[in-house]
Amino acid sequence: MITYAVEQLDTVAISTGSVIDGMDLMSPFVWKEGNLHRIMVRGVPYPLGPHDPTGVIARGESRDGLTFTMDPGLAIVPGPGAEDLGGCEDPTVLVTPNNEYLVYYTGVDAARSQGCMILAAGLDLTALTKQDLVLKAPPGEGNIKEATLAQTDAGDWRLFYEYAAQGASRIGMASGPTAKGPWTVQPDPFGIRDDSWDNWHLSTGPMWQMPGEDPVMFYNGATHDARWRIGWISFSPDFARVTGRGIEPLLLPPPAVSRDATDIAFAASTVAHGDQIALYYSLEDRMLRRALIARYQR
Repeated sequence: MITYAVEQLDTVAISTGSVIDGMDLMSPFVWKEGNLHRIMVRGVPYPLGPHDPTGVIARGESRDGLTFTMDPGLAIVPGPGAEDLGGCEDPTVLVTPNNEYLVYYTGVDAARSQGCMILAAGLDLTALTKQDLVLKAPPGEGNIKEATLAQTDAGDWRLFYEYAAQGASRIGMASGPTAKGPWTVQPDPFGIRDDSWDNWHLSTGPMWQMPGEDPVMFYNGATHDARWRIGWISFSPDFARVTGRGIEPLLLPPPAVSRDATDIAFAASTVAHGDQIALYYSLEDRMLRRALIARYQR
């Protein structure tokens, strides 16, 4: 059985003078293209005013995966459609074999009452087009957000997402023939554990897939008082069953400097770093970090 351990923690920085300079930062989605690390990240105005968007999405690049130079413009901004007039959050990026960028993100309505899953796409990160409203909860019900994409061993796709149910966050799953869908909702892939650190809330995290190994998700879980930690869970290659799950959290936030800080560590993306996994996450819903994770055979 494979298990996972954190070997190193690093601060992730973005260049000064960018559009999101001074904002709270979260949802760092990092991927590799050649020798470059690219990033899409959510910025939230601080303090958040009553008419501010709950998020905008910026883009940048880095040589070392830790210090990112941000582009002068934004990648995704609210509107003009009603589904994301209130904000754009939680980018997840997939580069297809024909070099098209697929960006799944959370759109928040103008009233900030509901989030839905939206797909933007394009051959250039500076010219993405909003293409499809992917998933939306019925009126009066909870948010759908935080996309994670994974391909099965048979070649079809799974879309994992967070949704709200009975005052808690849960993880849902949909299946589709391609990375663009169309998506058909399936049974939830796993649930909470009543006697553990993830006994109330669950949210999607990034998937790590290696040939010949079960895919693993570094997911987010929390208690009733929303103390979020990062754990791991593995699946069969067709995502039909769970094959392993960590007992304790893999990552916990360090003691906060301020008493009013949000007690949260929240995973967003993974890339290869030699023979380790580089896991990008946010702390306190305001700053970015990277953990280098080793895999051990037991």
